[in-house]
Amino acid sequence: MAQNRSAQNQPALPPLPRVSAQGHQARHLLGVPSDVVVDEIEVLALSRFVGTRWDVVPADLPGADVPVGRMANPGEPGVLRLSRHSAVSGPYAPSGNGIEAGLPAGTAMVFDVVCPRERWDDATRFGGDRDGVGRAFPAAMPNREEERVVSWLVQAARRLGGSVRLDVAGTWDDADGGRRAAGPGAVLTPDPDRAVDLTVYSDIWLDPQAAFRVLQAVHPRVVLATEGKPYQGPPAGIADRPLYPGEPLDPEVRKAIHERADDVDIDALQAPMVLDAYGLATDLGLDGSVTVEVIGDETLPLLVRELPWAAAGAVCYHVRWDPPDLYEANQEFPQAAHVVARRRAADLVGKMAVAIHTAVGGEIADEADFLLAPEDL
Repeated sequence: MAQNRSAQNQPALPPLPRVSAQGHQARHLLGVPSDVVVDEIEVLALSRFVGTRWDVVPADLPGADVPVGRMANPGEPGVLRLSRHSAVSGPYAPSGNGIEAGLPAGTAMVFDVVCPRERWDDATRFGGDRDGVGRAFPAAMPNREEERVVSWLVQAARRLGGSVRLDVAGTWDDADGGRRAAGPGAVLTPDPDRAVDLTVYSDIWLDPQAAFRVLQAVHPRVVLATEGKPYQGPPAGIADRPLYPGEPLDPEVRKAIHERADDVDIDALQAPMVLDAYGLATDLGLDGSVTVEVIGDETLPLLVRELPWAAAGAVCYHVRWDPPDLYEANQEFPQAAHVVARRRAADLVGKMAVAIHTAVGGEIADEADFLLAPEDL
């Protein structure tokens, strides 16, 4: 992430506009504290949207690459395009033109996000989710591009310590010429501590014993989860029984098929074993468990796949917490016992990810595929 710049001698932010969305569009607000800088928004957008580019570069990003866009005029906000139909404008002041953004105290900058208004036909059918998105869209949840944009906004707010106010088209203007009621404009402040899982991406493969030694130095109860049960072959007499009552297969043909299958099994068991994935587990008792899954993958976060060493894929070290109560894990306001267990597990997940990164290098990403520096864990 970009380094914070001093806020001294910065020009006043333009006021938040009353109108920005057209009738067919949805409007959402992202509010961030004063220690966030504009290019952090750009980096998070680049992490998720392939088409990210500046149409209008804010005045405080004079070194930005603008192959298509232009620099903002004095007092003009920037415009960061996420896709053909979605864009982020800002930063704006949290108020202006007789309106208030309605975001929590401590919001220093607001980004105005416009995207297609795309909703499911039916109302939300579940009682909630860990971020409160269902509460923000009681009539119908977003889908397609609006779902992707809303998901990114919530994850960006969590990463930056900010908040979102969702579905505000029509709050300060006539949405769709007055034919559509204003959205509820719910405010969500995602808890940064909810994002526990991490992944290390590298071009180095640790064999199971090496990974075990790396992680055992972090927690003594780490065990390898690679041992299986010896293959005992098919059940006795299976070749003599029909697959189902009335099966028309000739008994001799059935027996020949099973004999051929046995030959294939024997050949596979005699061939050299190729390990393409393995796991390690740490039992935390009442706090659940932490697992590390090691596997090769070609589907990588956008900012990782651009690196030369990841052109053909990477080794992924997925460090995940398995909570003791999945119901509580998916509540917007979980019980205190779950919060305490999550805090302890998150500390271990971070230490394990750093230990793996120290051993293999590469990049660390959070649950949202946003990259993290090891010193931030």
